[in-house]
Amino acid sequence: MQARAVFLDKDGTLVEDVPYNVDVTRLRWLPGAVTGMQRLHAAGFRLIVVSNQSGVARGYFGEESLALLAEYMRGALANHSVPLTGFYYCPHHPDGSDARYAHDCSCRKPQPGLILRAAKEHDLDLHKSWVVGNAGHDIEAGRRAGCRTILVSNGDPTETFNSPSDTPHYVSSDLIHVAAIITAGVAAAQSETTHR
Repeated sequence: MQARAVFLDKDGTLVEDVPYNVDVTRLRWLPGAVTGMQRLHAAGFRLIVVSNQSGVARGYFGEESLALLAEYMRGALANHSVPLTGFYYCPHHPDGSDARYAHDCSCRKPQPGLILRAAKEHDLDLHKSWVVGNAGHDIEAGRRAGCRTILVSNGDPTETFNSPSDTPHYVSSDLIHVAAIITAGVAAAQSETTHR
């Protein structure tokens, strides 16, 4: 049977949004992020980071810096008994200064390429999976991949959605609330199956 996953954006969803940061000493988990991931893991979800990292294309840092960052995050989460199944990133940007990465691609959100790749590599059921992020391009990528979606909102009253493609299924305040939404949905689905 295929596994379920929660695909998580990194900056502004799991950790404080510090532009183009790959310095692990400046990495700060957002309130509730680790607890929320613990609860999602306990509910049987694989946890996978999917992140746009155009700093590579812009020449701010190399891919090796992202590998070190991913290793650090895996270790930090493992200390809280949370396994990170995958860390996927897009290094591209059409306006990048590094010609190797300066092009359109299928992996930069809102394209669903990172999610589809992870699903194939880990045998995931996308229709039973979720995408969680703090921006419209996260939501659109999730919808294109066939996942349910949750926007982690900063409470900005001017926040709007441009179209059905980037409108989330749910809006949440933090990862603890995200976990509550997802696990409630799982419980409801199990109950429905039991009572058929």
